[in-house]
Amino acid sequence: MRVLLADDQRLVRAGFRSILEDEDDLEVVGEVSDGAAAVTACRELRPDVVLMDIRMPEVDGLEAARRIAGDERLAEVKVVILTTFDLDDYVYGALRAGATGFLVKDTEPEELIHAVRVAARGDALISPSVTRRLIAEFAGRVKAPEPSPRLNALTEREREVMVLVAAGLTNDEIAERLVLSPATAKTHVSRIMTKLAVRDRSQLVVMAYETGMVSPGWLAD
Repeated sequence: MRVLLADDQRLVRAGFRSILEDEDDLEVVGEVSDGAAAVTACRELRPDVVLMDIRMPEVDGLEAARRIAGDERLAEVKVVILTTFDLDDYVYGALRAGATGFLVKDTEPEELIHAVRVAARGDALISPSVTRRLIAEFAGRVKAPEPSPRLNALTEREREVMVLVAAGLTNDEIAERLVLSPATAKTHVSRIMTKLAVRDRSQLVVMAYETGMVSPGWLAD
């Protein structure tokens, strides 16, 4: 799995590189110190995952994530925003801009490694319970829910699956909840993303809140 590091602090990049390159299946293919360079590097290097600091000079991580998400050539690139809890207001915007999820900078090494693998697979949100809580909080602040005609394309089963995705459940957990095989659950999620034209599960969660499919503060039992 190919990883690009985007952070204006050289020591942070060095630390992440050291952690990731100890793993046989992870390769750091580049380092950049600002958002504009991150977008350029993505186009040149085509990483699987970008670890992107949200605060960088000139072009910040939020705008860089938006540019990457808006480039069809980079549809397979997953952006993971690096943040701190005092920047929570930026996290919801980052997810809306197309980021797959986020990590706090002081995360444990094993959590960083796991997050990169999960993001590259596109199987689940990063830190789903925390991400879900933040999305719920800020979805409530941004605007009133607006039903989307695109949701009409979903079957009842697909709606059930999307609600569980919004609850932060993995494919295996969705399969168990709905008495499906994990492969069937994964197929449902893929079809939903195709029908709604979203990049990944994070975008499904954002849409679920913004359209009123689920409400801020809601959790599946």
